[in-house]
Parts: sequence; C-alpha cells; structure tokens
Amino acid sequence: MLIKSFVSSFALLQLGAARVQFLGIGIAGGDFGCEIDGSCPTGSTQLPLRSFNLGGGDGEGQMKHFSQDDGMNLFRLPISWQSLVNNQLGARLDASNLAKYDKLVQACLATGAHCMIDIHNFARWNGGIIGQGGPTDEQFVSLWTQLATKYAGSANIVFELMNEPHDLDVPTWAATCQKVITAIRSAGALKQMILLPGTNFDSAAHLVGSGSAQALMALTNPDGTTDNLLLDVHKYLDEDNSGTHAACVTNNTDAFGEVAAFLRQAGRKAIVSETGAAPAGSACMERFCEQNAFINANSDVFVGLVAWAAGSFDTSYILGLTPSQKNGKYVDNALATKCVVGTWLESSEFAPPAVSSASARASSSSAGGSGSSSAVATSPTTTQSTSVEVEGGVSTSESTVIEASTPTPAPTLTTTALVVSSGLPLPATVSETLAGLDAPNTVTGTIQTTATRNLVPGASATKSTVTSGGLSRAVSCRGGLVWFSAVVGFVATAGLF
Repeated sequence: MLIKSFVSSFALLQLGAARVQFLGIGIAGGDFGCEIDGSCPTGSTQLPLRSFNLGGGDGEGQMKHFSQDDGMNLFRLPISWQSLVNNQLGARLDASNLAKYDKLVQACLATGAHCMIDIHNFARWNGGIIGQGGPTDEQFVSLWTQLATKYAGSANIVFELMNEPHDLDVPTWAATCQKVITAIRSAGALKQMILLPGTNFDSAAHLVGSGSAQALMALTNPDGTTDNLLLDVHKYLDEDNSGTHAACVTNNTDAFGEVAAFLRQAGRKAIVSETGAAPAGSACMERFCEQNAFINANSDVFVGLVAWAAGSFDTSYILGLTPSQKNGKYVDNALATKCVVGTWLESSEFAPPAVSSASARASSSSAGGSGSSSAVATSPTTTQSTSVEVEGGVSTSESTVIEASTPTPAPTLTTTALVVSSGLPLPATVSETLAGLDAPNTVTGTIQTTATRNLVPGASATKSTVTSGGLSRAVSCRGGLVWFSAVVGFVATAGLF
C-alpha cells in the first residue's frame, strides 16, 4: 500500500479547537472622512461616543453588547492621524482630541476585551507617503512613541501601525515599520501585539505576491525576537476588494489559504483585522460564512478576526453590522449572528473547501509536530459511518472496516467533519481532512473515532452528519472536554480541545 503523509491546511487536529482566539468588530467613526490619499478632515470625525454625550454612535453600548452577549473579545477603534494631532503634522498629541478618543479606548478596555488602536491613514498624510516623500519616518515614530507611552501599562492594547497602505515601495515601508516597532517597545510597551500591514491595501490576495509578507516578517523587536509581531490582513468579498459593492463574488479562501501557507512555513501568525460583506442577499451570507469558517479553521496561524463594521454607522450602511435596538436591548443582524458569531462559536455549516494535493504536500513539508495528521487514499465509492455516544460520563465508540475495490486512478480530496457543541462558553469544532493521494486499486483500512467528555450541567447535545466522497459520519455528544482521535488506514491522528 502506498501511503503519503498529509497535513491539513486547516491544522485542526494540531490545534484542537478550530476557532480564532480573538473575535470582534470595528467600532467605526474616528475614521469618517478619511480618503485613500490620507486626507482626513477632522470635521468629518464621528467618534462613537453617544454614551458620553459627544455624538456619533453608541460605541460603549455596542461593545458591552458584543462582549457580554456574543463573547467578542477584540474591538478595532479607528482614528485619523490628523485628529490625534489636531492637523499639526509632527506635533504633540492634542490633549482635547486624545481625551475624546481615550474615552472610547477606556470603554473598550472596561469590557475586558483587547482594543486595537488603528491609525486609519493609508500610510499617508494629505497625499504624501510616509517615509517616501511625505511625512518623515521621525514624524510617524513620534506619533507612535506618544501613543505607546500612554498605553504601555495596558496589556490589552493592540497597536495596528496603519490601515491599508498602498502604492508604495515595500522595502522602504518595512524599514519605516521597523523604526516604529523599536520606538513602541522602547516606550515601555513591551508585550502588546503590534500589527504589520502590507501594500495593496493590506489585501490577503497580495500580501505574499507583493513581497510584503516576507519583508514584514523579517522585522524584529529590539531584542531580536519576533514575539507579538503579527501580520495584518484585510480582504473584502466584492468585485474590487473595496467593500463598496453589495454583491459578493468570492469567499476569499484561496487568498487566505495562500497567507496561511506562508505563515505556517514561516512559523508566524496574523490577525485578520478588517473584512466584511453586505448583510443582504444569500450569496453574501453563504460566502461570508464560508470565509470566516475557513479563517477559524486555520486558527493555528490566524489569531483573530475583526469584521467591519459598527460604531457610528447606522443599520443602513452597506457593510453594516451595527446592532438594532429592541425592547431596550441590542440585537445583531443576521450576518453578524450567522457569519461572525456563528462561525466562531459553533462552526459554519459550510464545509471548508478542499486544498489541492500540491498544497497539501507543501503544508506537510512546513508544519510537522506531534499533532500533524496523516491519511491514506480511499476510494470515493467507499461508504462508512462512525458514531460516538457519550452519556453519563461514559464514552463508547464504533468503527467499521472500509473496503474499496473500485479502481481509483484519480482520487478526489474528501472532507469529513466532526462537530460537537455544548452549553459551555467555549463550544468546539473538530474537522479532519482525508486526501486521496496515489490510491492503489484496493484499499482496506479502519476509521475509528472515540470521544470522552466531562459532563457539565446544562450542556446540550448536538448532532452533525457530513458526507463527502462517499464517507459519512454522525456524532452525538454531551458535556465538557473532549479527546478526539481517529485511525485512518492504520495511520493515527489526534487532537485535544
């Protein structure tokens, strides 16, 4: 029997739980009026500070709702460079404007979430590119030195150096970012996450090809480490990645898959700090859910996912995730409920798309580790099922022998999914991917699944059946922690979550 090692690009078994660590929403308003040339009229700013009688949306109330009702733990707080320095390039932070922005930051920190400071200027100031004919590196460093000094004592602050740079020289931009990293750490902000954005509007589709990812991952902290230096990733689903069209033409899994493969090979991580889709229409609902399920499934390299946007946007905004109010309480729209929160807490009902054999082998060469999964080829005509019942703290398992006698000269990739949810704060999802690689005419093997759960009062049972390539599985479980293992053609995979 010819067996080839295969590491799923989703790396779910290695991770245990297939979901990102941080989930959140952009609380917009401080960015209002900003154009892609870096012009941001301060008169257009609408910080979402209605709770403080300062106008804009109810950012404080929204963040409380998202954190308490949805479990979100990361909020992105955009602000323009012009606002922070009251239109005086190179000046000290304006005390009055900073105080207003800090009210939003403190409201965010009060939820217990991580709070992302996002300078929303497209690597520019009124048309000039930072360090490339526009503002000097020293002026940009001054901005971040002051911000880092102010928030150095807040472990939950995340520094997003710049929103969506574009049309710039990548090596020069990377050198600018290195100066800012050094300044932030030297100001005493030693442990906070720093997000590093690339050119082409930080698009997942171009981060690798443009050389941005490679250049940014070469940057270091002053001590030479790369701890908490993460790649910043954006991507929309519309025709030109602008987030201005209602139609969703892609689920972006190819683009995010390319970034995930790069990160895995480099041994680094990223945060998807901006992505969004129009709430109306079944195509957007389906594709946005598929995208976010894919990002969660690749949570070994994607640390967080932040959707765009709420804050000072009203509910009619084309990408609006601003909750409506009903009986004095905030209520999420369907897109937020299903595709943002739903794919995080319960996993998407859409199966992640298969990766090619070439991608699988590339992942295999770079991942490794005790949690990596392996598989052997099985015929797509093979049929088997496995059930797991856990009651009263006692687990049982059943297994069946798979026999395939039909020739399979070009086997297809098949995916099965095991889904377990409960009343716990952290429901879990596990998936495994079986690759049909170089299958002989006959394959005989065993697939066996076992699960052990510690019962928790109030936990609910769920059941999911997924069939792909003739393989099906149904699972029903209750309780808390699960040990999941599978044996495929005598090659074992395992994960704990």
